[in-house]
Amino acid sequence: MSVINRVKAILPESAWQDVWLVGGTVRYLLLEQPLQDIDLVAALAAADLEAAGFRPIAPVSSRPIWFRHIPELGNLEITVITRPSHLEHDLRRRDFTINALALDLDGRLIDPLNGQADLAAGQLRVCSGTALQDDPIRIFRAFRFAADGWNLHADTQQQLTSRQWEPACSAIPVERFSRELQRSLSKQLPNLLFQLMISYQVGRTYLPELFAMPQVPAGPLQYHPEGDLLTHSLQVMQRVAAKTDAPLPRFCGLFHDLGKLSTDPAHYPKHHGHDNAGFKPAQKLCERLRLPSAWHKALAWTCSLHTKANNWAELRTATKIRLAEQALKAGITEILPLVSSADKPDSSGMPGWETALQVAVMATAELGIDQATLLQMPVQHRADHILQTRIHRFRETI
Repeated sequence: MSVINRVKAILPESAWQDVWLVGGTVRYLLLEQPLQDIDLVAALAAADLEAAGFRPIAPVSSRPIWFRHIPELGNLEITVITRPSHLEHDLRRRDFTINALALDLDGRLIDPLNGQADLAAGQLRVCSGTALQDDPIRIFRAFRFAADGWNLHADTQQQLTSRQWEPACSAIPVERFSRELQRSLSKQLPNLLFQLMISYQVGRTYLPELFAMPQVPAGPLQYHPEGDLLTHSLQVMQRVAAKTDAPLPRFCGLFHDLGKLSTDPAHYPKHHGHDNAGFKPAQKLCERLRLPSAWHKALAWTCSLHTKANNWAELRTATKIRLAEQALKAGITEILPLVSSADKPDSSGMPGWETALQVAVMATAELGIDQATLLQMPVQHRADHILQTRIHRFRETI
């Protein structure tokens, strides 16, 4: 059954002429891509919406929003307009022309801004001369589309360069920016979000660390011929992105060297101790952006442990096992080797890492330690005995 027919099935026939699929839903349908949620516009009374199983929710704008979840369809959101003739006005006040599209329930396309042509051309064009000013979060939405392969139309670029956006950005709740950040990190070209922020000088309010990176050397040139910290960090993130679509490892790849921003410039281009120096700044960055607690822990410990991981081949066995234990506690057992490999010119990995993880979680019985013997030992010697047993097991396994 088509999406249109499914929508018809939950509404009385008398309402069909006053309901339209809109925005991203139409875009996905025209591109023949899998639908996520379903966005609708309706000129219906509250009683009609309630009868169809929708309930009002707190709106993100001044207009009423009605919501219903249907397992086989997903989330349905209806924006209410007062009469059908207001549909075109609703479309024209949207962000980009590829979102200013509607389909009626007979399958006819309503396209007042020629968005279908922009869709075919893969270009992102603003709907009006004030589209970004009306809601500046649309700037970062544009960058998210760019990270997904869309080209910024000249009209969009012109608006981006038309004014200083930072005062307007500072008024946007940080959660809205972080939502765009996380969604951008999952796209095919996540680096473009950050490159465009630098290029258009927008977003310093949220990520001052990003804007400080171009002025900081990545390290001695014989090890970092790319030069500055921003270039290096973007390269690491891109290498991580080539191996995983997950946003969190990519985020950790970008900010793994956060501690280098704390280096006294008198010590440039070296950054001794930058790994430990990055722990607290990583936590503060994640707190500022109101990111999930798992992101706080993952970034802080990636900053702290990545240098040790980069030197994996030279580490003593005991240090390898302790590193595995720390990574397990931090929840970065997959992230750490990804970032470490991406951080090195030769992309060398961490052979034996999986074995170290397995040995690190073995119970004493699995390690073959006799419980009676362990209990007879002085308490202060038990941990070392267990570690030595883990070392022996690790060496036996590899």
